[in-house]
Amino acid sequence: MLLALTAFATGLVAALLIGKPLIARLRLLAFGQHIYEDGPKTHLSKSGTPTMGGILFLVVAIASGLVARSEQAWLLIGLTVACGVIGLLDDWLIVRHKRALGLRARTKFFLIAVAAVAFLGLAPHVMSTEHTYAILRWHGGGALDVRPALWYVISLLAVLATTNAVNLTDGLDGLAAGTMIPALAASLAAAAIARAPGVQLVEIAMIGACAGFLYYNRHPARVFMGDTGSLALGALLAGGAILTGTQLLLPLIGGVFAAEALSVILQVASYKTTRKRIFRMSPLHHHFELGGWPETMVTKRFWTAGAILALAGYVVVR
Repeated sequence: MLLALTAFATGLVAALLIGKPLIARLRLLAFGQHIYEDGPKTHLSKSGTPTMGGILFLVVAIASGLVARSEQAWLLIGLTVACGVIGLLDDWLIVRHKRALGLRARTKFFLIAVAAVAFLGLAPHVMSTEHTYAILRWHGGGALDVRPALWYVISLLAVLATTNAVNLTDGLDGLAAGTMIPALAASLAAAAIARAPGVQLVEIAMIGACAGFLYYNRHPARVFMGDTGSLALGALLAGGAILTGTQLLLPLIGGVFAAEALSVILQVASYKTTRKRIFRMSPLHHHFELGGWPETMVTKRFWTAGAILALAGYVVVR
């Protein structure tokens, strides 16, 4: 309990203390957010708001390793930081060009895949020998085990899908960070069942970091996390699920992220095949914005949905 409180305090206090000087530094360097011209017109006022605030999560992730002090924890931190650095490079390129010219989608996808493959190569060596290749666990010691080859494929897809889903969700003030908190909280239950205290402590620290980040990112946001933060948080959630053998739980506890990604897939598929759009705009949060919902209403209702889905995930594993 003491370690858990220490981890949470580390994440919360670090985010609150680093946030203000980080925002000032980002503003001084003119690292402002580029707003897409085809996005909602109400977002144009956000142009120039400091981005790359996700650097906070990278700092907290590393600090949490000093609290957790386990191989599992450091492996999870390694994946988190690696994906965050990929996002940092993407953000920096966009800021440098002053328009949406970051990493190409396929390049970003490839780099995340490389980080994921390295993570998966080491993961079985730091997990328990019992149910090493599980993709779902539940209370009482039960688990759904698969062959190693299938485990690697599912796990790789989990990292790629979750990082991109969280990235797509990060489009409104406070949306991604606020939705991540209940998802990580549900993941803690899975980590407890898998007896992975290192994973738990890292996730607890990042819950604290998300809470601290929301102080600066809530509407009207003073800073955005950028791909630096969204890719790091997505990697953390997916990596934690892999190390605890609960990959199949991700679409439920991260249901809001899954819905956001699915809305983009359906929109693109529909337009390419029928030249008709299913949604007013994708990702899904923009659909509701253009339907007349204020940004804060969309965010709060998505937070609520995320909390309900995370609770459902907790019921499944408990």
